[in-house]
Amino acid sequence: MNNAKGIIQDEVYFITTTVVNWIDIFTRPKYKHIVLESLDYCRQHKGLIIYAWVLMSNHLHAIVRSESNESVADIMRDFKKHTSKRIIAELQDDMQESRREWMLSQFGFAAANDTKTSKYRFWQDGYHPEQIATPYFFKQKLRYIHDNPVRQEYVSRPADYLYSSAIDYDGGTGLLSVEVLAV
Repeated sequence: MNNAKGIIQDEVYFITTTVVNWIDIFTRPKYKHIVLESLDYCRQHKGLIIYAWVLMSNHLHAIVRSESNESVADIMRDFKKHTSKRIIAELQDDMQESRREWMLSQFGFAAANDTKTSKYRFWQDGYHPEQIATPYFFKQKLRYIHDNPVRQEYVSRPADYLYSSAIDYDGGTGLLSVEVLAV
């Protein structure tokens, strides 16, 4: 079924969403957990099937599909809106955050020329969906997602990175429930 944006429901997509100006906000666990809680909500209540994911310091990669009446585009729009509001509110309330003023000014500057946003803009536009049509492309994107923390030298093995589904594909259980596909 096609939606208005041309994204086909029930198809699997590699997606990426990035914080404006590539701001490294996900260096703090509390902001990471807002993203995880929201992804889990989308999984449990909006029909988002998550096959793989990784949350880096300033962006999220995932392989997903929708099994509901809502398209992946609709789910991502709601996800980004919700996480943006929650993270900005947390940032405004946290007087101990050393980068608080700088980040709020950056998010405010990003919103200044955006007619859709009033005061702060957290995420860049879009989520850059790439349809996964072959097992080869799925494996390629899965490896890309799971190797991201290794390339950034956060860990030496993908399964050692806490904010990723790599541990699920290594036989363990990660922070977020995923649908593991045999690869």
